[in-house]
Amino acid sequence: MAWLVGVLLVYGAVCGLLHAYQRSLIYMPDRRVAVPEDAGLPDFRVVTVTTADGLSIDGWFVPPREEGLPTIVLFHGNGGHLGYRADKARVFQKAGYGVFLAGYRGYGGNPGSPTEQGLYADARAALDWLVGQGISGQKLVIYGESLGTGVATQMATERKAAALVLEAPFTSLSDAAASHYPIFPVRLLLKDRFDSLSRIGNVGSPLLVIQGEKDRVVPTRLGKALFARANEPKTSVWLPQAGHNDLMAHGLAEKVVGFLSGLNRPQGTAPPTLDHQGPRRGTAIIPR
Repeated sequence: MAWLVGVLLVYGAVCGLLHAYQRSLIYMPDRRVAVPEDAGLPDFRVVTVTTADGLSIDGWFVPPREEGLPTIVLFHGNGGHLGYRADKARVFQKAGYGVFLAGYRGYGGNPGSPTEQGLYADARAALDWLVGQGISGQKLVIYGESLGTGVATQMATERKAAALVLEAPFTSLSDAAASHYPIFPVRLLLKDRFDSLSRIGNVGSPLLVIQGEKDRVVPTRLGKALFARANEPKTSVWLPQAGHNDLMAHGLAEKVVGFLSGLNRPQGTAPPTLDHQGPRRGTAIIPR
């Protein structure tokens, strides 16, 4: 009996620690100030947006090469800062698209600490800034990466867009966390849930879901369940040899550009072309 009581006490203590420090396990920012030039993106400029709760958040922006091409606003994963997405941004820019790397509070020198509602506020401020530049509706592609798929899905329920692209998405952060911590009641403990499954049915934009079949961070079954719940028109790509961080090395950019180039491309507009030099760095992930 004493042994059982000891085990229960330890279990309860671990649950308490998980609850108290959960956001440090979910969000893993690189807090150093980052600028486009240091990441090899000299054509991008820093754009500062103001959130509804008064924070000034830096993002990086480059306009499209041609008026007929949309701007991709990218909501990144849980780790690093905007510079970690430079390879992806560079490929989309060279394909002719505008690119807005949306910043988060607490990342890359931005003030504040990340939370689910905070990231939504940051995303809305970025999209509002783009509206001010005349970029919305069919001129906008909402793109989410890993944890950012939760942000992107929420934004796609609030804004009209030419497309929604979800890279390595989950049904909810609760489901993703439960797959890593099956013996703990994470669904009861989590404060930030990013419940995309309950929201995807409210998205009316064309959807692309792309994920690696060997993803050990977000189980592929979660991406497939989210895709099954989504409305048409929708397209899925399951890369058989890709994991979570190496999608660029397995053709992610080609699949995304191919999908986007088929969306109401104006007559006389040349199809985008890709830089085939390949990625030099990986992308950040949701918690391992």
